[in-house]
Amino acid sequence: MNVFRILGDVSHLLAMILLLGKIWRSKCCTGISGKSQILFALVFTTRYLDLFTNFISIYNTVMKVVFLLCAYVTVYMIYGKFRKTFDSENDTFRVEFLLVPVIGLSFLENYSFTPLEILWTFSIYLESVAILPQLFMISKTGEAETITTHYLFFLGLYRALYLANWIRRYQTENFYDQIAVVSGVVQTIFYCDFFYLYVTKVLKGKKLSLPVPI
Repeated sequence: MNVFRILGDVSHLLAMILLLGKIWRSKCCTGISGKSQILFALVFTTRYLDLFTNFISIYNTVMKVVFLLCAYVTVYMIYGKFRKTFDSENDTFRVEFLLVPVIGLSFLENYSFTPLEILWTFSIYLESVAILPQLFMISKTGEAETITTHYLFFLGLYRALYLANWIRRYQTENFYDQIAVVSGVVQTIFYCDFFYLYVTKVLKGKKLSLPVPI
């Protein structure tokens, strides 16, 4: 554990709480990609299958449970409680284009050819691209609510902080996880354009808007 890991976890948790709070307060999930949220729920489910078999620390266990709960409550709100406000017409990203190559890569590139290890690897690869349906939805509608941009910012910040965490662990522990690092770099790259727009528009009080594709 180091300060970058802790700050990364806090940023990740804050992102999920912001999203849940937005949905609950507005009673509306317009502008939020249900497909991205399903993918994130799948990420946590396949990653935390060791929850009852491998105890690391109370902190680790609590965070796993909280992330799982937040992910599934979010999916329930979008497809259950507030499904009438779900913008299915704009949430049209073809997730099979993500799932098929991720599944294939999980079998080809992993540390151990065992069910739990393959599922953990799958979760790492999938997390790196799970945000794409949300980014695609924003590009399709041409805009995003401020609270949604805050959610995306803290989600991207979490990955950037984890990159710093891995660098720090390599320096202090000589630890290097190639799968996690490469996937984290890919995921952070996807956020680069958004970070620029967030700093130049949202932080200046302007609404994030993009040209709508013709």
